[in-house]
Amino acid sequence: MPPAQPRSNPIPQPLPHSLSPRLLVADQVAGFIRVLSLPDGRETGRIEGRHLAEHAGFLALPRGRTAFVDDLAGELVVLDPYGPDAGRPLVETAVPVATPAEHLAADPSGRLLAVTTGLGRNEEAWSDVLTAVDLRSGGGPRAVRVRTRTGEPGVTVLGAEGAEHPGAEGSMPVTGTATDAPDALVVLRHREPGSLTAYRHTDLLAAPSGCPRVAPVHEVRLPDDDGHGDAYDPVTGRLFAAARSGVHRARREGASLVADAPLSWGGQGRGYYLRLDPVRRALWSCVRGGPSDPGRWPEWTNDAWWYALDSGRTGRLPLGPGLVFRLAVAARRVAYARVHPDGDELILVAPEAPVVTARVPLPAMDGAPRAGGTPWDGVQRRAVAASPGGDLVAVTRGGHGEIHVVDTVTAAVVATLSVPTPLDDGGHLALVSPGDGSERDPVGR
Repeated sequence: MPPAQPRSNPIPQPLPHSLSPRLLVADQVAGFIRVLSLPDGRETGRIEGRHLAEHAGFLALPRGRTAFVDDLAGELVVLDPYGPDAGRPLVETAVPVATPAEHLAADPSGRLLAVTTGLGRNEEAWSDVLTAVDLRSGGGPRAVRVRTRTGEPGVTVLGAEGAEHPGAEGSMPVTGTATDAPDALVVLRHREPGSLTAYRHTDLLAAPSGCPRVAPVHEVRLPDDDGHGDAYDPVTGRLFAAARSGVHRARREGASLVADAPLSWGGQGRGYYLRLDPVRRALWSCVRGGPSDPGRWPEWTNDAWWYALDSGRTGRLPLGPGLVFRLAVAARRVAYARVHPDGDELILVAPEAPVVTARVPLPAMDGAPRAGGTPWDGVQRRAVAASPGGDLVAVTRGGHGEIHVVDTVTAAVVATLSVPTPLDDGGHLALVSPGDGSERDPVGR
């Protein structure tokens, strides 16, 4: 497919720090994206007919922007959540990408992105298409599709060697051609067989039309074929991939990857999700243990797992039985949503010397998972979001069109917001605060 032509390509401006947080609410089933002001819930923007790829999630970009993939339209969409407040459009730009989108990531500048494809509504892996994107190539956004290896790969985009992180107000230079872009590495975390496979972003952008198969510049085999969960630390340049045997680490040397010793889960079980905490420079996950039968999910054990990137300190903290998956990082707490037939709750963890500070009960969901059935097929779920620049956390009540907003320090529910669509499957959330540094976690969530 030929390179996409831009729809718009304004240069984003720094955000006033006096603005209140914005909550992005996606109903991927109904096809809505809404922007709500917090904590009052006032709607400041809306787009219809957009179906967010829930597994790829929202990706934080510099200057408060947020990206996601519209799975039906086959487009990467960049939102300016504060644009409507200043007379700018909510949709900053859109560029075609391959779908169904599995994972989404950016380099530290927020300019170079990659989108992998996965199963979608299929039982077996069938797509091997990877899309490389340059949001600010000369003349506007550019996207190129190539073929790699069939599967459900995770992705990270390692920044150019020697390039400084742009920070909240900085930006990479706008250059004349795609080949002038920084020499970032796109790293796919493959399963079956497990590997970390690296491609030069510039090579991907230079690929001809016709979706050709491309060869990696380097590959590191992993001992596991069950990888799930990816993170990248722009400060040290290390990438992290979660698997049963631990969290595998690698760093770039030129166009190659050098593997470091993996991190241990510190006991039984494994984490299926990995997130970078830009406030405390830590990794967080939830380690799941218990029976392998998904129908016995209420018996699963769940521990918060953390690893301090600079000190190497690591540990685990019990959260309780049931389903705990994604987590949210706020300024002074880390939040986990736990689903269980005996009652759901939002668990708040003080991260400095990790301890559970509060368990906030959540109202039950009609259509919630039940014992004997899987906790993810045809049932309602919960999405959770926070900003590293504030103390609020939002959690959905799937099927009810409700969002509970909690102050993580006082553990008080400060608002219950309603949207006109049900938020089936839990919907999806992102919480943005001006200058919060959320782009320092450059992997879609």
